[in-house]
Amino acid sequence: MRAHEAGALHGDIGSRGPAWLRTPDNVNALMPALWPRTVTRGADGALAVAGLSVRDLATEFGTPVYVLDEDDLRSRCRDFRSAFPTEDVYYAGKAFLCRAVVRMIHEEGLHLDVCTGGELATALAAGMPPERIGFHGNNKSVAELARALDAGVGRIILDSFTEIDRLTALARERGVRPRVLVRVTVGVEAHTHEFIATAHEDQKFGFSLAGGAAAAAAFKVLDEGVLELRGLHSHIGSQIFDADGFEVSARRVLALQAQIRDARGVELPELDLGGGFGIAYTTQDDPATPQDLAKRLRKIVDSECAAERLAVPRLSIEPGRAIVGPSVFTLYEVGTVKDLDGIRTYVSVDGGMSDNIRTALYDASYSATLASRASTAQPLLARVVGKHCESGDIVVKDEFLPADVQPGDLVAVPGTGAYCRSMASNYNHVPRPPVVAVRDGQARLIVRRETEEDLLALDVG
Repeated sequence: MRAHEAGALHGDIGSRGPAWLRTPDNVNALMPALWPRTVTRGADGALAVAGLSVRDLATEFGTPVYVLDEDDLRSRCRDFRSAFPTEDVYYAGKAFLCRAVVRMIHEEGLHLDVCTGGELATALAAGMPPERIGFHGNNKSVAELARALDAGVGRIILDSFTEIDRLTALARERGVRPRVLVRVTVGVEAHTHEFIATAHEDQKFGFSLAGGAAAAAAFKVLDEGVLELRGLHSHIGSQIFDADGFEVSARRVLALQAQIRDARGVELPELDLGGGFGIAYTTQDDPATPQDLAKRLRKIVDSECAAERLAVPRLSIEPGRAIVGPSVFTLYEVGTVKDLDGIRTYVSVDGGMSDNIRTALYDASYSATLASRASTAQPLLARVVGKHCESGDIVVKDEFLPADVQPGDLVAVPGTGAYCRSMASNYNHVPRPPVVAVRDGQARLIVRRETEEDLLALDVG
């Protein structure tokens, strides 16, 4: 691959020259959407975020470290809240959740979506009002459902007939009437990786629309009269840029709402079209703005409701990645550089698949840049890899870094806020990295680094 081609792929080569050669500048002006909005390059060539040098952050907190730009995250919350002022915006906590983030999204006016008992516990511990929480999950246990009811969770998204029976029994015991939505599998093939597409028929989530299960589930809830059916839910997948899938999904779900109206005389007041809105991991990615999404989704729903002669339901969406993904980058230290003559150069960093499994799991693409200094060296096609005992331990498959990259350099990988810390592991007994929030020249630890003592504390044999 030639150097000029790499710029289109990963954003470090461009008309202004490689990122590590740039004069002090706002990185976002040169690599739009890849970095948190306060990231700049200082006079020494090092990246800075919220006025803090990454070199200072590495010294204070060590590496690897996830760096969360709090102002960036809050501004993305406000962007969605502004774009959807009469709708409900649920932050999808599975993307990344900790108590500090729960408080941030609550303070910015968002609701919260959780999908396990652990996520629910985190939300409640952080003070999220339970009525602003939605509870997802394809296999919620009796204990999880009971806790949700006892806490007063605002809505529960039903995913199976077994769950309907479980929740109905629990609600009868408690004398409560929880609000529920039925998750509908609409048969839409989203243009995304097989493992994160969730609306095709052959998968574990929801009730099939084509097979009649979705209608049967809605009728069951209505006829038993214990649960309050508020509406239908659809989620077609993740990292989606094309709104066509949402249009097909809305059309099919609203047709089911019309069927329910005709059969039972009930117009359901809510509709959730899920999330899955894509972000930029490389300069080839072109995500829609929240305003664009709102305009398109509102037009779709209005049009389909008119066609079905339905009152327009209250719409809700569930962005997770689109809020936290671009607000975080991961900072690594280079440990070794191995040049395989005629093949490629491997730049090994002190993290890897234990802090970002997405490259190995989904063949995800990321960008990277030399973060700790400037360099006048020529671009070198490199593969950024981790320290784990796996050949698939790849952080960035192909990226141009300066030819003089060396041990001790810092490398930053943007767009790591979603699913990296959430899916992190202790593979090879590597402790998971901390999360540091930065704002107005201040840094604070919001999730501490795991220690070897933490690992051994669980080993009771």
